[in-house]
Amino acid sequence: MLDLVTRLGIANHFELDSAGTAAHHVGERADHRSRQTAKERGIDLPSVARQFESEDFERFDFVLAMDTENYENLLRMAQSPSAREKLHLFRSFDPNSEPGASVPDPYYGGADGFDTVFDICDAACQGLLSHVQETRSIPQ
Repeated sequence: MLDLVTRLGIANHFELDSAGTAAHHVGERADHRSRQTAKERGIDLPSVARQFESEDFERFDFVLAMDTENYENLLRMAQSPSAREKLHLFRSFDPNSEPGASVPDPYYGGADGFDTVFDICDAACQGLLSHVQETRSIPQ
């Protein structure tokens, strides 16, 4: 998403972050296979893992869960109706995705799984950007 909005010259309209619901890999960069897949597509993944905090519901307009397990974890953390309204499954922004679909975890599979997940995330990012541009004052 960062690469997408940067290429479009609209990154200054966004604050993007990535966090997990568990403390696994806090302080680490993305898996080397994820970084390699992105690099092959001309994209840098600069983020460092951190754990999601309930205050993040106040900080961000959208909280996106990659899968249903994390969605449920985040739903338990959401302490208000407004926080729950911000929570979405990431793939819900991909119009070609099945309702309720999760992003598969490629961690224990081969390199082709990272390509598949990248394509899934790219489609969801495109849909999310379209949604944000339609519902917020973000240039097209």
